[in-house]
Amino acid sequence: MPTALVVDDSALDRRLAGQCVEENGLTAVYAENGQLAWEALETLQPDFVLTDLQMPEMDGLELVRKIRRHHPRIPVILMTGNGSEEIAVKALRMGAASYVPKENLHARLGEALDIVRDSVAAMRRRDSVRELLVTSESSFKLGYESTVARALISHLQDALAQLNFADHVTLLQISTALGEAITNAIDHGNLELDSSMRDGTSSYRELGKQRSLVEPYCHRRVTLTSRLTPEQVVYIIEDEGPGFDPKSLPDPTRPENILKASGRGIMLIRTFMHEVRFNDRGNQLTMVRRRSEESDKGN
Repeated sequence: MPTALVVDDSALDRRLAGQCVEENGLTAVYAENGQLAWEALETLQPDFVLTDLQMPEMDGLELVRKIRRHHPRIPVILMTGNGSEEIAVKALRMGAASYVPKENLHARLGEALDIVRDSVAAMRRRDSVRELLVTSESSFKLGYESTVARALISHLQDALAQLNFADHVTLLQISTALGEAITNAIDHGNLELDSSMRDGTSSYRELGKQRSLVEPYCHRRVTLTSRLTPEQVVYIIEDEGPGFDPKSLPDPTRPENILKASGRGIMLIRTFMHEVRFNDRGNQLTMVRRRSEESDKGN
């Protein structure tokens, strides 16, 4: 039976909250304040935390912050009373899953628990599917339609999310790296646009549109291959342009290059991915993002 850790410095409120928890099919365990709750988390390993906000030793806001950072898989539901509304908003922004007014706890807690319980169950189903995964590989060909590229990135992000591959921030970073890599393959690879033209004027984009309609550029495509295992995801992006010497790339992290538009994409890619490498011809980029203990905890 799922367990909820009930945290409140008031013995009466703590017992009333525990009764509500048990009426909704959970086992209640208790802590008298945030500090004791924090110390008990490792041994109790609850499925949920139901906490008051205003407490001695460690208040609910600090408890939410620490749980979100160190135990992000444990949902936190707030119990709010008069005078704690502003703190509740801060706690929700920090990552609390929901809140229930204390005066309506009996009537509203079940609904909040059902929503959070469904979310946790879905997460565990995704975990079980990921445990079955050996390798999933797919390849895609892209032309010059920007909306198609965005749809593909969204599809690849969803595939990672469905397997709890990473937390939300990491998924955004992976998507950003994909977007930059696809843009570079299209613009600099297939359309052979000079990165020095990316100065904020319209001439760069206008030349790209012109070239996309004429030979030899119009028939070129970008191939993106995604190879996903439980431990890592590999993206291989290959264009059909003449290529370039990868050794000629300036270091985008150097102070004199960091503000240049031409270096932003590769800087983001190298920052967000664990491995980044080009083939000798320079028309194929391989990016690797590995799972980590931190990302695994964050799902």
